[in-house]
Amino acid sequence: MTTPHLIYFSDPMCSWCYGFSPVIEDIRRQFGPALPVRVVMGGLRPGTETPMTPEAKLDLADHWTHVHQATGLPFDGSGMARPGFAYDTDPAARAVVVARRDSEELAVAYLARAQRAFYGEGRDVTTAEVLADIAEEIGLDRAPFLSSWASEAAKSETWRDYAISQRAGVTGFPTLVAGPNEDGVYGVVTRGYASADQVLGVLKDWLARIAA
Repeated sequence: MTTPHLIYFSDPMCSWCYGFSPVIEDIRRQFGPALPVRVVMGGLRPGTETPMTPEAKLDLADHWTHVHQATGLPFDGSGMARPGFAYDTDPAARAVVVARRDSEELAVAYLARAQRAFYGEGRDVTTAEVLADIAEEIGLDRAPFLSSWASEAAKSETWRDYAISQRAGVTGFPTLVAGPNEDGVYGVVTRGYASADQVLGVLKDWLARIAA
């Protein structure tokens, strides 16, 4: 893509990314198709197989308290209640990648919906059933989605996203990058959570500079 756009390095099971989701929506409302958003999966904890201990769940819930205090978004920890629950972020990330095959808009929509399902509604987004439910909720056909999601091609495509994040030097999520400018250069808008006012201000200044 040679016109100005954003690259959003994120993860469906990253709590600060959940907190950042309203900011992404504000960006889309403010700029629309003039500044499209491309989602790249960062790979928070892909392939995790060890079940979470009760202590680990309590520690995570404490972390979520900080996100809630900063953003006001609701949290429901019952999505981790299943016995043997492992915090494997790969299934949900792969679901976003499959949605992205239809369009970047659907990828952004799926990401936000999966975050709300896990954090706000207490749904287990590590399971195929819940991920397919979310696909249906945003207008995707369940059976083709599940078939694509389970494929080796989707698994490889998702791990390529993780590799892109690593090569880009992304070490935390959310990370938002904008570009290219007149020299073809990309720049970081934010590493970590930032408010809508901060992010929109940076983007307006950047667009004004490249338009001058």
